[in-house]
Amino acid sequence: MKKKTKIVCTMGPNTDSKDMLRQYALSGMDIARLNFSHDTHEGHLKRINYIKELREELGLPLAILLDTKGPEIRTCLLENEQKVTLEIGQEFTFTTEDIIGNKSIVAVTYQDLPKDVKAGDIILIDDGLIACEVKTTTATEVKCTVLNGGELGNRKGINIPNVSVNLPALTQKDKDDIIFGMEQGIDFIAASFVRNAEAVREIKALVKEHNADVAIIAKIENQEGIQNIDEIIDEADGIMVARGDMGVEVPAEMVPAIQKEIIKKCNEAFKPVITATQMLDSMIRNPRPTRAEVTDVANAIYDGTDAIMLSGESAMGKYPVEAISMMVKIATETEAHLDFDAMLAEKENLKTKSVSNAVSFASVTTAKALNSKLIVASSMSGYTTRLVSKFRPKATIIGLSPCDKTLRKMQILWGVKPVKATEEKSTDAILEKAVETVKASNYAESGDTLVFTAGVPAGKTGVTNMMKVAVID
Repeated sequence: MKKKTKIVCTMGPNTDSKDMLRQYALSGMDIARLNFSHDTHEGHLKRINYIKELREELGLPLAILLDTKGPEIRTCLLENEQKVTLEIGQEFTFTTEDIIGNKSIVAVTYQDLPKDVKAGDIILIDDGLIACEVKTTTATEVKCTVLNGGELGNRKGINIPNVSVNLPALTQKDKDDIIFGMEQGIDFIAASFVRNAEAVREIKALVKEHNADVAIIAKIENQEGIQNIDEIIDEADGIMVARGDMGVEVPAEMVPAIQKEIIKKCNEAFKPVITATQMLDSMIRNPRPTRAEVTDVANAIYDGTDAIMLSGESAMGKYPVEAISMMVKIATETEAHLDFDAMLAEKENLKTKSVSNAVSFASVTTAKALNSKLIVASSMSGYTTRLVSKFRPKATIIGLSPCDKTLRKMQILWGVKPVKATEEKSTDAILEKAVETVKASNYAESGDTLVFTAGVPAGKTGVTNMMKVAVID
């Protein structure tokens, strides 16, 4: 396996052809992200079906992540749907009434806006390009002065830093989209604008109601989410550091420290984490990234991210395959310079948290001592594989499972190569089959040592309590 860091690619106009999606998969895409802020169910279904076909054709457990639109505030339509220019110092009004906007007033989608803001609050439009300061409010209007002017288009996003808004955790659109996604067998839900653990619980309840096996990734992109990060990590299956809206909601200069802190907390909690937004943004237009972008991707890997994500670069950029290939090159080169011994020493205190942690840690230290190329983690649910991954071994982790869904959910885990296994009744039989599988797949050859870890009895989920060392005949 060339790289250990996983790559998430956003679908879009570029992926309207199966041939292009095939190139993405062969270039290094592990997870396909469907952004439900855009497109129709029909459009997404076409890509889902392409991915399912490519799984069979390429023998790759390509995973699908549904990214919800989430609860958001937007401006409404302007006269003739034409942009208007806002000047610094002018008065500008946001209203909850159903009107067509112009240069001095615009309707918003959030009815409680006048209740939630007060004089002195800042309202940002279109990723912060336009800034307005609240002066007065009425039952239906928020009157402002424009601090930062610019062109205002139709249906632009609104952010209100440091203001707790009373939006629902799940909109009706989100519920409809998630139900549609579950019917199509998606593997992950990336929940937008998660503010607390209750938002995650609400999605979990919807998933449980439909008897679906879907991992929930909470996107951290506002002040409340950052403040409640510990409870969100506890409740969610993983985290996405969504730096786009985050960089509008909090000062941009704070984002790097927040990113590092969230990644650290996820690693300590044994939860996967994706770093996202503008990673190779210039490659939307240019065939090569800036040096700053290359450094950004590398630093996310040094921070300990499990996965890195492409947004516009893969969805509608001019050089999508080149962007994926560049991600692979950066990841491979960065991983060659990781200090695996130091990373393991740093995580040693985590082994005392449970028997499963201790056995997973022992598997990694044994592989290091024996200079093993492979750690084989057999898992029905992916639990064992996730624990081993978080101890960041230099050895490749082969994630064995008879369950296709589990193999796809392993695609978010750093350093894990998911491999299909047959279901066996005993741990000895699993080990025997594991040796056969890694030999047949050319991951190991005669004389190689592999470290095997699993839960006993065979097939039991949520426990890792056994480790063996085997030498390939």
